[in-house]
Amino acid sequence: MLPPLQFEPLFKRYLWGGRRLATVLGKPIGDETAAESWELVDHGDDQSVVAGGPFEGWTLRRLVEEKNEELFGRHAPQKQFPLLFKYLGAELTLSVQVHPNDAQGAQLDPPDLGKTEAWVVLAADPGSKIYAGLKPGVDREALRAAIEAGQSDQCLHAFEPQPGDCVFIRAGTVHALGEGIVIAEIQQASNTTFRLFDWNRVDKDGQPRPLHIEQSLAVSDYERGPVEPQTPRAVADGVERLVECDKFVLDRLTLGSPRAVADDDCFKLLSVISGEADLFCGGQQSRLGLGATVLLPARREAAELLPRNAAILLEMRLP
Repeated sequence: MLPPLQFEPLFKRYLWGGRRLATVLGKPIGDETAAESWELVDHGDDQSVVAGGPFEGWTLRRLVEEKNEELFGRHAPQKQFPLLFKYLGAELTLSVQVHPNDAQGAQLDPPDLGKTEAWVVLAADPGSKIYAGLKPGVDREALRAAIEAGQSDQCLHAFEPQPGDCVFIRAGTVHALGEGIVIAEIQQASNTTFRLFDWNRVDKDGQPRPLHIEQSLAVSDYERGPVEPQTPRAVADGVERLVECDKFVLDRLTLGSPRAVADDDCFKLLSVISGEADLFCGGQQSRLGLGATVLLPARREAAELLPRNAAILLEMRLP
């Protein structure tokens, strides 16, 4: 049996970041700006580290290596933790980008997983946009011509998101997150991104970030078409299924009363996106504030969630 595990966040300070992770989620980013808070990651040198408890200081990779069956249950064995969970706060629009699928990622040097992901919008300024999927009729040559003209964004479907929207970005979907938006993102444990267009920006040294035009054209899914927010599906009282695919399952839990966490020999990744909750597991009580993330291993004591302030959580697991 393993206890619930919480981890130190890893902050990524990219040029499009700002203060929204602090102002919206209360993340301790210090006096600097931050673009992303990686809540759970096992990808090369990027390693989540356990905060507190009997496994304090352990990396997620060490847990995978030494506690594989307890961590993964019916999904064991796993060579790495297969999912990566993060929060993003966009002060500026992100680059137009696309991610490879598993087969394409395996051909990279070094090899990587593909990157299918899903976003849940937590906050969005009026007029903010999400770009997701190609407009109807855009093929490889049309996209190439738009890239060469510096107008690839004109090939993209766009919409104004609302808090609560969930956007499913399959590998191969051309996309960009617009400015003024905070999201929670669950994805495969990959960090391979190909940029088609970066809005003609330069970095702090006055240099444009590199683009990956040929790689982008090769992995883009020209059949994907426009992507709209998901339609949530009720699967139980207070539980909405946002995404169910071969890479992960994403549910949204609205807690109005105590709720037992299913004991189905599968890890659960929980994160609070509104309000607060208490987690009881094996005689241990954990207070989960806004933005807190906890990993419940597959082999654990019975767990129960109690809401504070009408808590809303995301629950993520393998299929």
